[in-house]
Amino acid sequence: MLSRRSRLLLAAPPLLFLLAMSALPLARLLQEGGEPLSFGLLSDPYLRWRMLWSVLQGGATCLLALLLGVPAAWALARFHFAGRGLALRLLMLPFVMPPLVAGVGVLALFGPQGLSGLDLQDSPWLLLYGNLFFNLPLVIRSAADGFAQVPASRLAAARSLGAGRWRAFWRVEWPAALPWLLPNLCLVFLYCFSGFGLALLLGGQRYATVEVEIYTLVAYELNLADAGALALLSLLVAGGVAAVYAWLEARLGVPARCEPLLPAPARTWVDCAWLTAALAILLIFAGLPLLAVLWKALSALDGLTGLWDEELRLALFNSTHFTLLTVLLSGVLGLCHALATGRWLWLRALAFLPFVVSPVCVAFGLLLLYPSWSADLAMLLAAYVLLAYPFVAKAVGVALDSMPEHLAQAARSLGASPWRLFRRVIWPLLQPALRRGLAFAAATAVGEFAVTLFLSRPEWLTLTTLIYQKLGRPGQANADAAMLLSGLLMVLATLAFAVIESSAARPGEPEKGDGRA
Repeated sequence: MLSRRSRLLLAAPPLLFLLAMSALPLARLLQEGGEPLSFGLLSDPYLRWRMLWSVLQGGATCLLALLLGVPAAWALARFHFAGRGLALRLLMLPFVMPPLVAGVGVLALFGPQGLSGLDLQDSPWLLLYGNLFFNLPLVIRSAADGFAQVPASRLAAARSLGAGRWRAFWRVEWPAALPWLLPNLCLVFLYCFSGFGLALLLGGQRYATVEVEIYTLVAYELNLADAGALALLSLLVAGGVAAVYAWLEARLGVPARCEPLLPAPARTWVDCAWLTAALAILLIFAGLPLLAVLWKALSALDGLTGLWDEELRLALFNSTHFTLLTVLLSGVLGLCHALATGRWLWLRALAFLPFVVSPVCVAFGLLLLYPSWSADLAMLLAAYVLLAYPFVAKAVGVALDSMPEHLAQAARSLGASPWRLFRRVIWPLLQPALRRGLAFAAATAVGEFAVTLFLSRPEWLTLTTLIYQKLGRPGQANADAAMLLSGLLMVLATLAFAVIESSAARPGEPEKGDGRA
């Protein structure tokens, strides 16, 4: 639709932005971490445990998500029940939840004064449960989509040849779901390995991840050498997993939809028990943390009058201000990137660069490369945009790919100029996808925590950093204030979810979330 020259002009702003905010900081990070990495970092038992635990908790989350998610996904794909469409849409809700809300919800359930009566603090199960809150819905949704692709004729043929339900699952259904599931398991590992907010709140002293250790080395010890080496190791692991993810997506082609098996009502008691267990898994791992935040926030409403102070007003103003600016700038950059992509697959792949690198590594690289700008608000906003604009670029790019070519050809044959073609034909068709991408960008900005904690100053206080400060202060009043603020943040994220769902043509899932940093 656009000429080569127009694409180059549109590609210039996002490419320069990625170079300045991602590629060059990562290169500086590699330079900082290269030398100490070869001189005994891995021989330090403490740092070696941090790296090993980061890998172990990511792998354990993948295994648990597989064991719990596949049976639940099979039940959702095979059984029809009242509210099934709503349940599938709500699987996307954890993607827009800030990590601090999830962490506070887990603590409200299994913390020292948790609603469950179980105190799991200073144990690995707390972090694993928080990881499952975010990642189990991803596994369930991808596996359910895979099971939905099983051709009805193939499954009927297997059953007619004497295969029982279990044998038909392993021989027919499981191979169909595997191409959908394996790449998303790589994403689950990346999310857990590069996660920061949950690990900071739930990991404690012993079970904090390498991302938390990088932050500690920089913020509290000023040990840039070891922090750079750990960041380099983290980049190597994340880059290797990202390469496996790309290879799996290319190798395991998703089967085309052909006579899919439609879900049927659960008729036998076994089917009803299976469906009930699937819905219970969703409630326990994806619903209970949010319900716990809501319950604790409502219980703490008596302290609402004392909460409205100068700190909260500043945090609300900054969060709103930063989010609006992030949405505006992300919309411009995302549109430029998507419109410039065309058939240039390399340019489309570059939009995923901020997704592969953890926000902690991004923030640390920015500190190393631009030390004189670390106290500049423009640097913080640019980091927000870096994490948010790929959502816009991806959403608009998918809409452009699905746009019928005959519409543009008809407009041109009627004498429409390129600008008139864009304004009267392309732009109206892009608006739902653009709103979807902007909603994800807004949710990312509202819940952003890692970059804010690295680059923020006291006058740049946001809701996420204020919640973290309240949690770190003694006293029940501060705990209640943290719960109230978490409830407020959850409401804002739910509003973003409502915007996404209202603008979506059909239920879908984000490509990579992050606002989970």
